[in-house]
Amino acid sequence: MAHILVVEDDHDISELIAHYLEKAGHSVDRLASGAAVIPALRARPADLVILDLMLPGMDGLLVCQLMRVDPATAGIPIIMLTARGEEGDRIAGLELGADDYVTKPFSPKELVARVAARLRRPAPIPSAAVVHYGPIAIDADRHTVTLDGHEVRLTAKEFLLLQYLIQHRGRVLSRDLLLTDVWGYQYTGGTRTVDVHIRRLREKLPVLNESIETVKQFGYKLI
Repeated sequence: MAHILVVEDDHDISELIAHYLEKAGHSVDRLASGAAVIPALRARPADLVILDLMLPGMDGLLVCQLMRVDPATAGIPIIMLTARGEEGDRIAGLELGADDYVTKPFSPKELVARVAARLRRPAPIPSAAVVHYGPIAIDADRHTVTLDGHEVRLTAKEFLLLQYLIQHRGRVLSRDLLLTDVWGYQYTGGTRTVDVHIRRLREKLPVLNESIETVKQFGYKLI
């Protein structure tokens, strides 16, 4: 099946998750420290990471951010696991690149089902190392974006959203589709997060102001 890394400092919870994942046929490695994640993934890549937010020392948000800017780990799906269920925490994790969010207490069977759903998702369409859109250049390997040769700093989700828009240039994309394919989850709180990210892309890359068309009450289209 798949190799999964569980990063959880609570031994009992970590053991419970590992038991259910192994019962489902997956192999599991476990860590209790955020600082150990990147070295562990470089030594043995995982197909998916279950990452607790509240870790000692380096917390899950920072681990998520570091994974998404490291070419060796940027494409590994992340399911964030935490006792904190506030909307702000969910959005912070998802904007930094987490693919899903599970709040404690949780059903182990539901978590295994979410893992299976995430692993079934097709891999991103391979693309050239550097993709150009007008004066914009996207370097997928280095995870950087430049405008007229000058680097523009984007968050992990802004980067993925821009990449997705360019890959699907000319198509009208609904907000729900963007949430599913870029964020990788169904956001029950509404689709405002898509609008916020589109606005930020337009602010950081003004050339997109005329290129991203808003399709009223539906979504967006990159022309």
